[in-house]
Amino acid sequence: MSEQVTAFAPASIGNLAVGFDMLGLALEGVGDRVSACRTEVPGITIRSVFGLDGKPHPYLSTDSNHNTASIAAKALWNDYGDGGGVEISVYKGVPLQSGMGSSAASAVAATVAVNALLGTPLPAEALLSYALAGEKYASGSLHADNVAPSLLGGMIFCPPVLLPEVVRLPVPQGVSAVLIHPELQVNTAQARRKLAKAYSMEQWLSQQAYFGGFIAACASSDIELIGKTLKDVIIEPQRSSAVACFDAVKEAAERSGALGFSLSGSGPSLFALCESKIAARVAMAMQQACRGFGIDCQSYVSSMAAPGAHILE
Repeated sequence: MSEQVTAFAPASIGNLAVGFDMLGLALEGVGDRVSACRTEVPGITIRSVFGLDGKPHPYLSTDSNHNTASIAAKALWNDYGDGGGVEISVYKGVPLQSGMGSSAASAVAATVAVNALLGTPLPAEALLSYALAGEKYASGSLHADNVAPSLLGGMIFCPPVLLPEVVRLPVPQGVSAVLIHPELQVNTAQARRKLAKAYSMEQWLSQQAYFGGFIAACASSDIELIGKTLKDVIIEPQRSSAVACFDAVKEAAERSGALGFSLSGSGPSLFALCESKIAARVAMAMQQACRGFGIDCQSYVSSMAAPGAHILE
């Protein structure tokens, strides 16, 4: 049984355009780390929270009742802890309010780290409900489209009606995800409250068709069908105006050969799927369009089969 461990949990793309609140994709190359060590003090405590600059985070709380990482860790430790407690340190790698699953990455990393301290660690799938406890605190609702892919990797189907059960989906060969994060912030909870409460039958039928077609296209690696079905006719039109560079970046992505493009979660991050051989070109075009709008940004290129959370050696 380990006395101290560090876990990494990747960022993620929520919704994936076609699957609001029920489809997510792990993102390679960026994520949060949480270190955990056993202590004699009962319960979960936070030693420190560090920001992207390596300095103490100016906004995130070290109160264990008000941090997604500690709330998730506490839920697990309350059920399976064997005496004493755990002290955690959080190292943010995912910007806040970025549309990249920042709160989910912290909750998942903390859950995976604390799980490794247990005498008999649980399998990864059994950790989902604990990580979701932290995510629910941050977003105000129970949805797993960031938590599930961050925990398990790859592309995950996770509708609320099935939770805590989720489904790992096949991903297409030769397709990559490109994401840019503009230097903007969008509050997820506020964005959710602004969504319309009713939609037309035509909208629902169109979105169901796109969702089903996209899943089938991924399973068969049908590149042409991915391009026809990676569309959001319900949520994207309501949220895209909150990201000033949205239209310019979308046009650049499509012009450079992307198969489809949309918001990552509620934004401001924007993603495209494209053939892997042109991913660098698509990323460059999206970056240039964003910066041409006067907004700085970072870009990431990821496999659609990116690994989920894991313990770092």
